[in-house]
Amino acid sequence: MDVAAGNEAVARYREVLSGWRHAGQLEGIGGFAGLFRLPGDDSRALVASTDGVGTKVLIAAELRRYGGVGRDLVNHCVNDILVVNAAPLFFLDYLATGRLDPIVAAEIVRGCAEACRLHDCALLGGETAEMPGVYSDQHFDLAGTIVGIVELQALPKPHEVSPGDAIVGLPAVGLHTNGYSLARALIPREEWSAAFEGATYADALLAEHPSYYRDVRAIESVARVKSMAHITGGGLLENVARTLPANVAAVFEQSRWSVPPIVRELVRRGDLDAQERYRVLNMGIGFTLVVPLTEAAQACSAAPGAKVVGWIEERGADAPHVVVHPARGE
Repeated sequence: MDVAAGNEAVARYREVLSGWRHAGQLEGIGGFAGLFRLPGDDSRALVASTDGVGTKVLIAAELRRYGGVGRDLVNHCVNDILVVNAAPLFFLDYLATGRLDPIVAAEIVRGCAEACRLHDCALLGGETAEMPGVYSDQHFDLAGTIVGIVELQALPKPHEVSPGDAIVGLPAVGLHTNGYSLARALIPREEWSAAFEGATYADALLAEHPSYYRDVRAIESVARVKSMAHITGGGLLENVARTLPANVAAVFEQSRWSVPPIVRELVRRGDLDAQERYRVLNMGIGFTLVVPLTEAAQACSAAPGAKVVGWIEERGADAPHVVVHPARGE
């Protein structure tokens, strides 16, 4: 997706919806998830989010490798509601295709079901649509909606983020579910079966979008988490900024973590400058948590691969919300 166009669309949505807001709605549009006060219970809220897998489905369809995108979808949605500390309750999938192949459809939904089971989340239902003319026979689109629940007292407290706090990053394993239009432009179909980093380009492109649910819960058991972000479209520059108060900035030092080989390959092939690479790609960080500096070491010990990747400092007038210092030589 064109990130700038997406941001403009959200701004226009806010304008369209500014005239009315439901009394039960706790958060405005534009966050990772929306909150709705649980009727009859002032202590908890329902949390909902909808997302898709993007043009990763084109690679899956071309290679006839379908099960992974179902897991990608659920994990992505789980991570989005995890940003506000919610536990998943149920999930619904939407599968649209040019020509329905029951075997393919079942494989896609099986992936959704597997990921739901791992999160103790009910796959409550969904919709399967055959749309010839909108999609070609072999192509499909996949989206999902998740609903979770959170205790209001357990919501993160971004207003408590202050200079000196540490940013803990959880590692990305590849592109996850973003950057695939760029990837398909830079790595042509005839290269997908070629060897790459001990496997193939296809394997790297279809690497599963991980769930960070258990890692975050482990970190929360040993550290006070003030704010979280899921690093999707918009990269570090835009996703982290959405979860910070206006008076602070997040500063990242790329030398503190590793970038997955497939991401490095896209940066090389596309000759992406720093602004573009950290806005379009996750650049090796899939999820961030802001914790007090004194609790950062315990946080990193609680989750495999977790590292302190940056810090919070005071933000000057008109200064960016997020700054990334590239590794030497970039």
